[in-house]
Amino acid sequence: MREPHPFSTDFTWGVATSAFQIEGAWAEDGKGPSIWDAFCHQGGKIIDGSTGDVACDHYHRYREDVDLISSLNVDAYRFSMAWSRVQPEGRGAWNEAGFDFYDRLLDALQEKGLGAHLTLYHWDLPQALQDHGGWLNRDTAYRFADYAAEVARRFGDRIDAIATHNEPWCSANLGYGNAQFAPGIADKKSAIQVSHHLLLSHGLAMQAMRATGTTAKLGIVLNQWTADPATTSEADRAMAELEYARSVQWFMDPIFKGRYPELALRAHGEHGPEVLAGDFGIIGQPLDFLGVNYYFRAYCSAETPPRTPQGGQGYTDMGWEIYPQGLTELLLALKREYALPPIYITENGMANADSLIDGRVPDSARIAYISQHLAALAAAMEQGVDVRGYFLWSLLDNFEWNSGYAKRFGIVHVDYATQQRTLKDSAIWYRDFIAGQRQVPA
Repeated sequence: MREPHPFSTDFTWGVATSAFQIEGAWAEDGKGPSIWDAFCHQGGKIIDGSTGDVACDHYHRYREDVDLISSLNVDAYRFSMAWSRVQPEGRGAWNEAGFDFYDRLLDALQEKGLGAHLTLYHWDLPQALQDHGGWLNRDTAYRFADYAAEVARRFGDRIDAIATHNEPWCSANLGYGNAQFAPGIADKKSAIQVSHHLLLSHGLAMQAMRATGTTAKLGIVLNQWTADPATTSEADRAMAELEYARSVQWFMDPIFKGRYPELALRAHGEHGPEVLAGDFGIIGQPLDFLGVNYYFRAYCSAETPPRTPQGGQGYTDMGWEIYPQGLTELLLALKREYALPPIYITENGMANADSLIDGRVPDSARIAYISQHLAALAAAMEQGVDVRGYFLWSLLDNFEWNSGYAKRFGIVHVDYATQQRTLKDSAIWYRDFIAGQRQVPA
């Protein structure tokens, strides 16, 4: 007898990527430079000294990659558009050659019966806008809305879902807070103001896209985590509450409650954002869906050195704790605190030190990771959380931001010298798991 199926037959299974991490073709067919092109080319910014100039060469190999996606039994593909590929300056003229690429990609997906879930912004701002202040300049939010409207006007009847932003927490805190990511600025006040402009741009884009009459579901993708105190001490509990407030609640409260969390505002003090009248009304546009990216929890210890996390399942190659039960805990917490739209798990996966051995990539650790997180997801759904789909990160090994090509998140191995793709054991497991979910229980 088969085990009960926790996922409905209309649950969406997918894989995910982002433009800069896989496309390559960084200066072809009229594409303008992005902040990540500039960041990589500065030298000394990427751990392995690499760039995203070629990456997985998806720009030229997209048909091969769509065939791979189709072979995995998934329903949908989540990908992002490179803003500077379709609008090199981030304002003004559109680049038809860039739009043609995404038109061909959508055709290829449609031919295979695959749904398209598009992200408008996955961290690769046109460098021309950065030259005018980037996300620190409030005007960039309005330029983003123009871009969103044009994409929705052209493709809005061919795309299942459009997310405005992927993980604005990273864009603000890693791009402007500690300089780990492009554009490489380290200034706390700037990071907090950027987070507000990113949220403002989200709301403006939602309004602009809805005005086009698009049939796509519209939403945003946020990276989120629980924050657990290491002990019952007052200091550890206070650390955990603040961590949750300035990460999860900082982006959720403006969208769903029309304000920033007071605890985080007090902690930010003089670094708090400038908010103009009407901003929260713009930010709080109704969502058709909320995308949740989950990888780890925050484990908060005020001790020096901090206490080692307890209850996890080890660590990924990124050094992130494997804590699948945190996904259940997070989703239940969100359900208690907010009036949520349907949720998609838009990213979940692990970096693993994979090797190609005799034509095969044995990655049992990744299989265990995915299986445990799907069990945690099912547990949340059984307790009433409305989750409509799961997108595994990532389809391909790719350019992992400031780690370059040193970290492999893909369920498909990429030999960067030859661009040969090889299904890892985890890809075969995921394919077969999805097939099993579609069978009618005996």
